Amino acid sequence: MRLLFLGDVMGRAGRDAVSARLPDIIARHRFDFVVVNGENASHGKGLTEGHFNAIREAGADIVTLGDHAFDQREALTYIERETTLLRPINLPPGTPGRGAMFAEGRNGHRVLVINAQGRVFMPPIDDPFRAVEAAVAACPLGEQADAIIVDFHTEATSEIQAMGQFLDGRVSLVVGTHTHIPTADHRVLRHGTALMADAGMCGDFDSIIGTETEEPLNRFLTGIPNGRFTPAEGEATLCGVAVETDPRTGLALRVMPLRLGGSLSQAEPDFG
Repeated sequence: MRLLFLGDVMGRAGRDAVSARLPDIIARHRFDFVVVNGENASHGKGLTEGHFNAIREAGADIVTLGDHAFDQREALTYIERETTLLRPINLPPGTPGRGAMFAEGRNGHRVLVINAQGRVFMPPIDDPFRAVEAAVAACPLGEQADAIIVDFHTEATSEIQAMGQFLDGRVSLVVGTHTHIPTADHRVLRHGTALMADAGMCGDFDSIIGTETEEPLNRFLTGIPNGRFTPAEGEATLCGVAVETDPRTGLALRVMPLRLGGSLSQAEPDFG
């Protein structure tokens, strides 16, 4: 089974790149299942229903969120009826929406997707490790699920690597989102789980993590806010990670980065 995960979609540049490039990527590499993190897709904060629909129409089977899940207030209502939209599973009980979803891939295989939020350098939140573990136990890999993907949205790469080690052998992929910077540590762990500490962003890298440079630079230099962060709108790089799984076990056989367009060095999966 071939899985594709795309990192945080950042503003208009990221949305346009996903809409323009994702359908061709899916067709050329014959991806069976696609997950896209959309928590920065709408003006850099949150996800409107219209922008969610555009990401789905481009080919995403599941869209995940993060700490900006409800920055667009309409998300509080439409997330309840959109079963393919996930917010972090470890938000407090009673939070609208869901943190895990069981979906069918293009080849008929069953995929469990889990969205969790970390606690290191992040707002206070419930334990992500136990919340994810409970979701995995309810739908074990190789039994109910043919593949399991965990989007762990957090600041610290150490916390993401810890989640990978914690789940090694029990899920297909653990991938980090939130920092917008793609890491070079993609690998298959000893028990068969693919890990990448951060998938990067789908956005304009001629920027400061996707925003026009002026205001972030001003705050670094002076410590005094002088305006809002504005998403950069140059050519975006699509960043993500591709995984090929063993059809018998659901564990990873290969993991490869994806970087297409924009200013970063290019990398495209080669399944042979």
